[in-house]
Amino acid sequence: MPWQQGSARTRQRTVLLVGIVVLLAALVLAVVLASLLTHGRHEVSPKMLKWKDRGTTKNLQEVILGRCYNYITAQYPELGDKDCLKIWESLKDAFIYKNPCNITAEDYQPLMELASHPIPCNKSLFWSKTGDLVHRYTKSNQNFLTLEDTLLGYMADKVSWCGDPSAPGINYESCPKRSECDSNPGSVFWKMASKMFAEAACGVVQVMLNGSIEAGAFRSSSIFGSIEVFNLNPDKVSEVHIWLMQDIGGPQSESCSGHSIQRLISILEERNFKTVCEDNYRPVQLLQCVHNPDHTDCRLCSNST
Repeated sequence: MPWQQGSARTRQRTVLLVGIVVLLAALVLAVVLASLLTHGRHEVSPKMLKWKDRGTTKNLQEVILGRCYNYITAQYPELGDKDCLKIWESLKDAFIYKNPCNITAEDYQPLMELASHPIPCNKSLFWSKTGDLVHRYTKSNQNFLTLEDTLLGYMADKVSWCGDPSAPGINYESCPKRSECDSNPGSVFWKMASKMFAEAACGVVQVMLNGSIEAGAFRSSSIFGSIEVFNLNPDKVSEVHIWLMQDIGGPQSESCSGHSIQRLISILEERNFKTVCEDNYRPVQLLQCVHNPDHTDCRLCSNST
């Protein structure tokens, strides 16, 4: 009947309108919730990620890849089978989109395996507080390798990186210092790389320390004092030679008979290493004198020949 048909149409329109209203309400609710969540994230995230250290190095991918290719082609072509792209991807996967205070050794394990390579015996040179001098020395003397002269260290030297849980997953503004959180990307990386470098050492190994530091040349809190010393293998390492270098012109805060050096020697001897300590190892001192040729210390050095 006509009135029944009209009533049915009215009910259909009502149901349709109700459906549209419900759908619109759901869409509005979804937009509001998304806005609240996004707003909350933007409010909290910057406060959490304002760290005290510099942020991720700009163009990090290009820097790492460029250094990797340079290392395996120009410097050590015998390592040409290394896959630099995989090495970069494994580094990126270790920190991207991750809390920069919650990085673990497991995050870096694939990178360590991909980038590791043998270290020839008698070539390992460790250091603490002598970074500039020791690297000038290894550049002039290819008989020794520091961690920064290995593929891992060469790629990562003087660059920084850390993640961010929100997009784009990398923090270019700031990264945490060790004092802010110990499990930050840089600290965990260098601890693992240092441990691996020490484990690979064999034959006679060398360590260059700074005898002009008032607090003592050997510090238990340093990477060398806390990690590398305890990961040298007495079955592979025959001797540890300590080169105690003092700045040209001093101060001469410590010699081989000093308190901290004797503590280092005790630690090494307890682990069954033979030790030799030399004040101002001559080849390195001559390199210091290149930059200070007229200083009294250097004239005495040249007169002793």
